[in-house]
Amino acid sequence: MEGEAAHHLGRVLRAQPGQLYELSDGAKVWLGRIDIVTRDSVEFALVEEIPAHHPSLQTTLLLSVVKFDSFEWALEKATELGVSRIVPLAAARSEKALLAAAAKRAERWKKLLLEASQQSRRVQLPILDSMAKPEAAFATHREGLRVFLSEAPDAKSLREVLDNQRAMAAVLAIGPEGGWTDAELAAARAAQFQDASLGKLILRTETAVVASLAALNFALSD
Repeated sequence: MEGEAAHHLGRVLRAQPGQLYELSDGAKVWLGRIDIVTRDSVEFALVEEIPAHHPSLQTTLLLSVVKFDSFEWALEKATELGVSRIVPLAAARSEKALLAAAAKRAERWKKLLLEASQQSRRVQLPILDSMAKPEAAFATHREGLRVFLSEAPDAKSLREVLDNQRAMAAVLAIGPEGGWTDAELAAARAAQFQDASLGKLILRTETAVVASLAALNFALSD
């Protein structure tokens, strides 16, 4: 192990030879024993392969860009809840200043996903896509169950939408705090996304992320 990870392990956590850690290459997990710690690297000996959990449900989150503290909190929690792919959305009602600055945050966001994956002991990191317009994202992601959260009075509850579903893949779209525009709603429905409501209370975007992903996991995953 080299670079920033080695520095954190060796200098911050003060790793010592003989200590055991779980190591993953994104496909398998091994129990590794530290052999040598230097200023710039940590060398391991692989002891044995250990069982790796690969979730049965593949979830893509289409998440509208909101204020960065809330957005980054949502990225972290979505990672802990097992999402496979995250697509930041440049929704019509997202703040234009945030959209302009989002590209510069991509590396920071990838680092957050890595740290959240390590914390939750995921085998694979979620993929972070480039920012996209909602209409393009709806048209592109057509796998499995497709749901977008809606405040429409006639939207079914998320529980109704998930009832008796057996999908192995899901796409969840969550709008900005100003809500979806009529054009975005039309594009989602044209791509066969189903309206779903989380109830009568108005939730912040990051709260909706946690509530809806937890519901999806409960209904569809193993």
